Amino acid sequence: MAFPTPDQTVPAGGSTRPYLVLVPGFWLGAWAWDDVLPLLRDRGVDAVALTLPGLEPDHPDRGSVTLEDHVRAIEEALAAAPEGARVVLVAHSGAAVPATAALDRHVDEIDRVVWVDTAPARDGFAMNPDLDGDGYPLSAQWDEEMEGGSMRGLTEEQLRTFQERAVPQPGAALRDAVRLTDDRRHDVPATLVATAFSAEDYRSYAEQGAGFLAALPDYRRLEMVDLPTGHWPMWSEPERLAQLLADVARG
Repeated sequence: MAFPTPDQTVPAGGSTRPYLVLVPGFWLGAWAWDDVLPLLRDRGVDAVALTLPGLEPDHPDRGSVTLEDHVRAIEEALAAAPEGARVVLVAHSGAAVPATAALDRHVDEIDRVVWVDTAPARDGFAMNPDLDGDGYPLSAQWDEEMEGGSMRGLTEEQLRTFQERAVPQPGAALRDAVRLTDDRRHDVPATLVATAFSAEDYRSYAEQGAGFLAALPDYRRLEMVDLPTGHWPMWSEPERLAQLLADVARG
């Protein structure tokens, strides 16, 4: 299967360093980063935002899209980085699973990973192995996200846009388990941007054995940064997120 090339790119005056690959979480396309991309440009940072396979509004067969399809799309974006660029992979929320697989396969090509209110996966992890159906819609999670505070900081207009533009997350991509083989991924410099939960919470939940955070202690060059807001900081705090990403990307 052929994948589309990254569909939103921001040049930065011809500079090739650093180069950010921005991957949105569940239900979202490249449009999720629309508020952040120009702010990165203003800070002299090149970036590309991805729409993973199956997250296009008019995808004809969402149920056929697999986790491997998502990994390959990220790999293609990494391969498209300008020669000599300092490549930074930025994964938000559920995009952490395919991003971890891409990191595992390209440890020599990725200079840093940024986990935006999420964490890298461990080998064998699946987001929802028991999910039925071809897709998982935002409506199935909406009430829980609202009640849990994940939507903190979003305006009514942003909430409406989210509901209107969200598409179901491909079901197979949630059921598939990630396969990881290269221990060197644990030595790639990484930053976890803690938004809906604090960095202290992340550490505590990981110590308590939370499944999605089980890999955190394995990463030997991980730093955590607090950016208090909701789960979608690219909408609630685009200026602060862009500045943080620019600072991290420059090392």
